[in-house]
Amino acid sequence: MKKFVSAKEAINLIKDGASIMIGGFLSCGAPDKLIDELVEQNKKNLTLICNDTSYPDVDKGKLITNRLAKKLIAAHIGTNPETGRQMQNKELDVELVPMGTLVEKIRAKGAGLGGVLTQTGLGTILEDHKETVEVDGKKFIFEKPLGADFALIYGTKADKYGNVSFYGTTRNFNTVMATAADTVIVQADEIVECLDPNEVVIPGLFIDYIVKREEN
Repeated sequence: MKKFVSAKEAINLIKDGASIMIGGFLSCGAPDKLIDELVEQNKKNLTLICNDTSYPDVDKGKLITNRLAKKLIAAHIGTNPETGRQMQNKELDVELVPMGTLVEKIRAKGAGLGGVLTQTGLGTILEDHKETVEVDGKKFIFEKPLGADFALIYGTKADKYGNVSFYGTTRNFNTVMATAADTVIVQADEIVECLDPNEVVIPGLFIDYIVKREEN
């Protein structure tokens, strides 16, 4: 049995200065109520790891607008002008990572790998200050694994054992992030007694806490 908690109880576990992975592609599959609770509790100096920062006043974007992040590791910030403004004014440390590379760095952490090799970014600033490796005459950038203290993820359904299923593309970054954080909290739209094994996308062994999304 996994531990069912409220959004408030879940976010109480997070301290200022923590590193947090947050699932979702823009608002698709984003754990919005957990993010709202981060804002409500005013958690500060966070390191955010996510695909994007959504829009200024929507889910992940609220963390930027409210200046709760000291560092951001993301693939895309173009839909949130506030992220770009803070980056240009050196108010926010932003590390932009190609989307495929970001996924692989997280996957490597979850799989216990020492890193991944990629040719994406060769000859650009992405190569600066990074080790390169030659394999069969081809040059690759060595990218280190990327983990976090917490992962806040979304699930369409979860059962009492922590197994999680998804509808459509809501799985996106949620699945890989569930493997790469010390503590994983899932916000689920629906809680069921036991998922059909054919529905399970994230096995319950990766999930520490379950929060049911309450409707407004």
